[in-house]
Amino acid sequence: MTNRNYSGHLRSSVGARVQSDASLLVKLVDEIAAQRKIQEQHLAITVRREKHERRWRIAGRVILIGTPTLLALLAYASSIGLQLGPIGEVVGVVHIDGEISATSAASADRIIPVLKDAFESANVKQVVLAIDSPGGAPVEAERISQAISALKKRYPKQVVAAISNIGASAAYLIALHTDVIMAGKYSLVGSVGAVISPWQVNQAMDKLGVSQRIYASGRLKAFLNPFIPVSPEAESKAQELVDHAGGAFLAELVQARGRKLKQGIDYATGEVWSGTEAKELGLIDAVGTVDDLTTARGTKAYNFGPHASSGGLWGRAFAQAFSEYSFASSERRPLQLR
Repeated sequence: MTNRNYSGHLRSSVGARVQSDASLLVKLVDEIAAQRKIQEQHLAITVRREKHERRWRIAGRVILIGTPTLLALLAYASSIGLQLGPIGEVVGVVHIDGEISATSAASADRIIPVLKDAFESANVKQVVLAIDSPGGAPVEAERISQAISALKKRYPKQVVAAISNIGASAAYLIALHTDVIMAGKYSLVGSVGAVISPWQVNQAMDKLGVSQRIYASGRLKAFLNPFIPVSPEAESKAQELVDHAGGAFLAELVQARGRKLKQGIDYATGEVWSGTEAKELGLIDAVGTVDDLTTARGTKAYNFGPHASSGGLWGRAFAQAFSEYSFASSERRPLQLR
């Protein structure tokens, strides 16, 4: 073999090897690139999975911690009478339950704020006073009545008094300031008048040989004191007070009901009438219940309260009974419309 032939063969062999090596190198680079791409895809999937798992862990912690906290907050809000406002058109119901006094659930301080809530709510188209009360303190009733009159001027909403079991005396006085008064067939309505009912225990104290020393700046300063004998002047003054309050109540009835009242009836006897009788006498406008109102309007009732305090039913009952019948509270009984 000549040198020329050998040299050509060598070049051909080297060229083939170089080409083969280059092909292997390209293939190797392609495999490395493919593996890197697969690794990047796996890494991206892992990152997404970790993010997803982290989000679920955070959500789980929020649910685990937040749910009991939210439930506790809702329970606390419910216990103090807080609630969300009405959704959609509703009949706003405000309850006047039990004795009307400065310390009861039917006090002006508790009724007036919920009245404002009902009137100010855009979703409330009609305000209903759900009354189940024998009456009570005239000043509390006066404050509630004035609030109703003022709110009616600011908000053009119909106000209906719906008497359930009883709507008497101061409770009926409040009802006189609404647009419509209704009661059930078996409801008790009326008791127009006033009463003072102090205890008289001086004779019992005399038997025990105990008396109370009174130093008063005027003859009638202590005329309702149950520990001293009742004088004719004290009797006259007490009767004068209730006559004046009863007369003012009667005048307010005549002014509010006017021509609706049946002629020839003495409404100042202090008696109560059934719902059916009250309709015939003109004391109410219709016989019916709160359910009739919501059915007629085709809307739901929304309870604005006032809601019970967190003291508990038995605690409130005991406190009320103790305050009413304790020896200390028997010294004076305020004027009552009942």
